[in-house]
Amino acid sequence: MTRAIFDYLRSRMQGAAPVGPMERNMAKRYVKERLKKLYPALRLDPAALERAYQELGLEPHSGCGEGGATVYEIVLPENVD
Repeated sequence: MTRAIFDYLRSRMQGAAPVGPMERNMAKRYVKERLKKLYPALRLDPAALERAYQELGLEPHSGCGEGGATVYEIVLPENVD
């Protein structure tokens, strides 16, 4: 019982595990699905969808989230009207 408590406390103090490739791909797919819903013209143009995803400028900020998790901030391009 005591060992389990110490293991739990140790895991909480170390923060969240780093984001793996599977979670990163799931997040990318989610963002792309949201872009398709917001901009229906992107549904039929995969190249434009990828370009729109890249133009979002997702910047990782390590350790800013709950438990030291990575948080992604969307940076809009300068020439947005």
